[in-house]
Amino acid sequence: MTTSSKKGSQRLLVLYVDRDDDLGVKASIKTPIVGREENLTAAVSVALHDPEEADANAMFEAVRLYDHLKEGVKTGEEYEIATIAGSELGGVGADRKLVTELTEVLRVFPATDVILVSDGYSDEAVLPLVQSRVPVTSVRRIVVKHSKSVEETVALFSRYLKTLVQNPRYSRIVLGLPGILMIVLVVLSYFNLLMYTGIAFLVVLGAVFIIKGFSIDKAAKGFYKWIREYSPPPFPVQIAGFSAVAGIVLILVGGYLGATCVTDNISQISPPPADISQWITALPKLAGWFISGAIALIVIGICVLLSGRAIRWFFERDPRIWRTIVIVDVVAWSWSIFYQASMILIKPEEPAYTVRLIAAIVTGVPFAVAVVLIVFLLHKKYGSYFKEKEKEKKIEEFEEG
Repeated sequence: MTTSSKKGSQRLLVLYVDRDDDLGVKASIKTPIVGREENLTAAVSVALHDPEEADANAMFEAVRLYDHLKEGVKTGEEYEIATIAGSELGGVGADRKLVTELTEVLRVFPATDVILVSDGYSDEAVLPLVQSRVPVTSVRRIVVKHSKSVEETVALFSRYLKTLVQNPRYSRIVLGLPGILMIVLVVLSYFNLLMYTGIAFLVVLGAVFIIKGFSIDKAAKGFYKWIREYSPPPFPVQIAGFSAVAGIVLILVGGYLGATCVTDNISQISPPPADISQWITALPKLAGWFISGAIALIVIGICVLLSGRAIRWFFERDPRIWRTIVIVDVVAWSWSIFYQASMILIKPEEPAYTVRLIAAIVTGVPFAVAVVLIVFLLHKKYGSYFKEKEKEKKIEEFEEG
């Protein structure tokens, strides 16, 4: 049995975290990096690309700390060194990448404790991410010492100024916002409206705060990406979607026409309803007017919606097409029944409407039976076309059950 497999053995990981991924940006180094030689090589590469980079110094410190621990290794303890990196864009994307790489490192070396090495800038953001997955027993912060001479201070200031200008994360605010304000000032000066300068500046600043505060820029970027990468669904799905939208629009318009019919005819009630009891008495007529005005488009809308779905079932060889056809025919015939019923509600004293309603129901029953028989015969003749899909569906239902 090896030491790593003994119960109670400790595995200590010296971990360096580069949250803004300077290793990848400046030296094109892929992370995670596991092992002493690999980390030492990466640190040398970063130092060669940018001798002033603090990440290289922190990585050298991680290697030095690892060597120091290896010299005093105790029985039952194992040590490893690793480097993980986030993203230059920062934020949630950087944290998610750090977590992914940390999980990969822990899969290779399942540590029981971690010594976190950082440059001190990102401790507050990184420490909770690491602690949520493995205990952190120590944090080593590396602060690069700078000369106090004026020349070195100027050089350091120049480097930070260059970062503000070239890094898009900072240049949008440091350069973009003042540029917008200058343009606003020029426009106001051209139109002799300099007295509104303060208001214009506040409007621009307020717009920037709203955009950044509600992440409108990220939402717009995500929407643009979705539009650029959008792939239309299959043709049958498009037909079903279009018919669903058209059917819902027809149903809504039918409801509007029904309400319009009620408002146009409510004046016929004499005397006009004055209390709840009179409104309840007038309710049948109101319902009749609404149904008579709305039923045509509502029935057509339902038929359009279901017809599009039936077309989709046909292309997808789905056996649900048969019952959908039956429902479409029955709904279409129900228009006559509902319309005659609405006439009875409006004019109950007219016996002709009662006779027509009975006739619509009596003829509707044989019609429904005939549709069912026709669909049954079609299913019996062409059922093999949907046989494969039907079998797959039964298998899925059996597995779910």
